[in-house]
Amino acid sequence: MAREDLDAVLAALREFVAEVHGFAPDAAPVGTLDLVAGDRRVALELTAPVARALVAALAGYHDPRDRGRCEHCQGRRLDDNFLCLDCHRPNGVFGAMLAERAARYPGDPASLLGPAEGAP
Repeated sequence: MAREDLDAVLAALREFVAEVHGFAPDAAPVGTLDLVAGDRRVALELTAPVARALVAALAGYHDPRDRGRCEHCQGRRLDDNFLCLDCHRPNGVFGAMLAERAARYPGDPASLLGPAEGAP
């Protein structure tokens, strides 16, 4: 991770703590969050409202790459077409439709692949 990325993480956490603390400035500190990024050490004082807000923010985070779990291998790496990058099987209703149509395809399934994906 580049130093700029670490600086951005530290800045975001500092701003988050400051913003939430602004809503309850009289709240007593309940602990300290020590962050170490490279050669820098930052200590953020946490109050109960800040700690609750941080927990809620992290729990509510949804990674845009998260497309659920593979129903076959339980892997977490589904591509944009809901094909599992671990077991290479299609998932969900779309995957079931693809599997059903592929099973009824009368020709060689390899002929459905493009030139870069096809036979040697």
